Amino acid sequence: MTEIALKRKHYDFATMLPFVGLHAAALLVLTVPFTPSLLLWLFGSYFLRMFAVTGGYHRYFSHRSYKLNRFWQFAMAFLAETSAQKGVLWWAAHHRDHHLHSDRKADLHSPVHEGFWWSHLGWILSEEYDDYDPQRIADFSRYPELRWLNKYHLVPPVVYAVVIFMIGGWPALFWGFFLSTVLLYHGTFLINSLAHIWGTRTYPTPDESRNNFWLAIVTLGEGWHNNHHHYMSSVRQGVRWWQVDITYYVLHALSWVGIARELRPFKG
Repeated sequence: MTEIALKRKHYDFATMLPFVGLHAAALLVLTVPFTPSLLLWLFGSYFLRMFAVTGGYHRYFSHRSYKLNRFWQFAMAFLAETSAQKGVLWWAAHHRDHHLHSDRKADLHSPVHEGFWWSHLGWILSEEYDDYDPQRIADFSRYPELRWLNKYHLVPPVVYAVVIFMIGGWPALFWGFFLSTVLLYHGTFLINSLAHIWGTRTYPTPDESRNNFWLAIVTLGEGWHNNHHHYMSSVRQGVRWWQVDITYYVLHALSWVGIARELRPFKG
């Protein structure tokens, strides 16, 4: 067995315990009386932060598929970090590494070589990828406010949870933060795992990326993963009229009011 394979079995309990604890906390939704408004908390919080993950962490910070000014850049990073998926520089640097080595041995979360568990969860819970290469994300590392957010990446989710509690109390916290965050985790992680296993391939990319309608619905457009790997710099991933890409629709609307600028088109 290789040295890297042995290392990948060394899971970080400091990461695993909060992760398992958050999943356990999601069960607290069973302790409060259900009302239809709690579904609004659940899905509103999920889709707001899924947009920040897809439009922020992914299409902006990882691929620079459009431009933001410095204020909106910070706001997008803060909102993305409310997802509790670690720091913005950490996220984008590792994602750039993924594209550099996609579905080859050096890929940090390829289901082709490491299996579904590792690509979905294992690599995040392992101690192997606690750090990141600052040079991989040097373009954004030059901003001190982003370095601060990346270092104190627990601040945005805590602030977000407190705001939800102050507005809606315990029921809103359980549904709008704990359960919503758990679903957000797995919705995001399915792109690393299932989107390289299940779906169709429109473009002959050198990896196993797939297009999947259902994953696109769950992730606001990220399920058009083969399209994305074919032309990763595009702000749009659902390139055909029937390929729903809500993240792109929102970014396109933001361009009308001057927030998102210079959206990079898809090149087939």
